Formats: sequence, structure tokens, C-alpha cells
Amino acid sequence: MSTTMFNGKTILITGGTGSFGHGFVRFVLTNFNPQKVIVLSRDELKQFKMAQEFFPRYEKRLRFFIGDIRDLSRLERAFNGIDIVIHAAALKQVSALEYNPIEAIQTNIIGTQNVINAAINRGVKKILLLSTDKCVEPINLYGATKLCAEKLFIASNAYALGKSRFSIVRYGNVMGSRGSIIETILAGDENTPVTITHKDMTRFWLTLDKCFALVLGAMKVMVGGEIFVPKVPSLGIMDICKTLAPKRKKVFIGVRPGEKIHETLITEEEARRTFDTGDYYVILPSSLEITAYHKYKNKGKTLPAGFTYNSRTNQMVLSKEELIKFTNAYDPLRSPKYYKA
Repeated sequence: MSTTMFNGKTILITGGTGSFGHGFVRFVLTNFNPQKVIVLSRDELKQFKMAQEFFPRYEKRLRFFIGDIRDLSRLERAFNGIDIVIHAAALKQVSALEYNPIEAIQTNIIGTQNVINAAINRGVKKILLLSTDKCVEPINLYGATKLCAEKLFIASNAYALGKSRFSIVRYGNVMGSRGSIIETILAGDENTPVTITHKDMTRFWLTLDKCFALVLGAMKVMVGGEIFVPKVPSLGIMDICKTLAPKRKKVFIGVRPGEKIHETLITEEEARRTFDTGDYYVILPSSLEITAYHKYKNKGKTLPAGFTYNSRTNQMVLSKEELIKFTNAYDPLRSPKYYKA
């Protein structure tokens, strides 16, 4: 992977104090020489703590901007002079959003449209949305709002007239991210019960470094309108618990509102316009036809009839050894392992 991709660029990350944003800022500053990296978020305390960690080493290249993606005028001010936007800001807690639906709509849908409008108005060259497997055949409001966000990003390429390019990366659970079952298990001791919603539950799992690699790969080749999906392993919740907390008490609490037993990253319908490019899949939009898409059709492989990418049937399985290796090195905010290109 080229280590010059972000050199001399001004990069802004919405939701930049979150798990991904925090890690990606460190990744960019460690491996590239950007002109400036701007963290946009509405949490002043997290920004303060993040600045304490990154300053004074990166003080000349790192800026913090308090703002909310619900506020278009604030975004237009923030996007002035920006080359690249990574749109990571979202409300993500599935159960909470089932009971607070309008908040999810205001941030994940209207906020995303504000990001699009501000980017086009300010002439931002590349804008990448971070999406989720929960948007695929969604049964919860979070997934439905992220599906809308994907549709908005794809359609925006028709309005930008090639001056701004909008693409998407879609992936599953990030190992060790805030609130994940892995973080919860590692934070407890042998006397802390492990809560499990359903014994058959499976999820896609990837590490922060895989997220960064996906973003870099997408940023390098994106034309606008594509959805990039990584090839990652799956693992059942019970397998995680048996590996990381074999002797701890297990408490089954039942499936939470809006929660699936298994997740899907590519549906059978999407598979008909998806190409296997080696390290990841590229889903082409049905609503756009851009000549540059031929590079995927010429170099990628089509998927077999009836193909779906589901966490239950996924042939890639995260091994016990890989899971233990990850947890032994677990320090998602500071470990050099995650910030080496």
C-alpha cells in the first residue's frame, strides 16, 4: 500500500473521537505526512482527552473542531479547504435507537445528507462513508438509517458531476471497539458474569488494522458510488466466550430489540453486481453507470449464482489461536500493531 496517499492532504473525520476515528487519526499521523488532520465531533471532553494524548508531538498537524453533523452551516465552515472526508459519525446503539428513533434519523440520515451537501458546496474531492452489515436487509432502525445513508451517498455522485466522489465501506464488528463483547469480557474479572443474548449468534469480526487497510484500499481506487466489503472471518458468540472466559458464569438475557442472530454483508441481489477483487468485494450501484466501473468488471471476478455473504455460512472462521493472539496484544488505542501501514 502506498505510504504517500495522504501526504500533503487535509483530512477531516466526522465522529473523529470514536473508536475508528481515534485509531485512524493515529494511523494517518504515524504513516503519512498530511498537511492537517481535523477531528470533528460534538464531545468536547473526548476531544480534550484526545488532545492530551496526541499533543505536543502532532500539535502542528492535528486540529479539533467542535460541531454536529446535524448543523449544515457548521459543516460548511469545517469543510472549507478539505481534500478528504471520512464520515464516521453516527448513532449506533441498536437498542437505544429502537426507543429513540427520531434521533437516529436526525443524525444518521439528515446528518449524512448535510455531510454530502457541505462536501459538494465546498468542493471536497473524496468522501468515504463508514457503513455496517446491519444495513443489509435491516430489521432495526439503526440498520435502516445506515441503509438510507448508503443510498444518499451513492445518489450524490449524480449531483456532484465528478467534482466530488462519494463511496462506501461496509463491514461487521470491530474487535475490541467500545461496547463490544470482547471489550466487555476483557474488562471484567473471573467473578464477573458474561451476558449472552443468544447461544447461536454469529458475527463478522475484523481488527482496526483491517479497517484502516479497507479505507486506504477504497480511497485509492474509488470512482464514486461503490460499496467496498472486506473478506473477514466470522465467529459465534459462544465460541468467543468459551475461549476468553471459559470458567466465568454465562447469563442468557435473550435477543435485544432489533438484534439479528446472524448478519449479512452482501445479499443475493447485490451479489449479481458484485466483483471479487482479491482482498475485498466491490458492489457496484444499480442506479449509476460510470465508464470507470469497467476496471472492476475487467479485473474482478463475478460471484456464483445464489451467492450471499452471511456470518453463519461464511467459510472464513476466526480461529481460537487468532482470537487469543488478538486479545494478548489488545490495546486498540495505542498498540503499534494497529498503526503500521
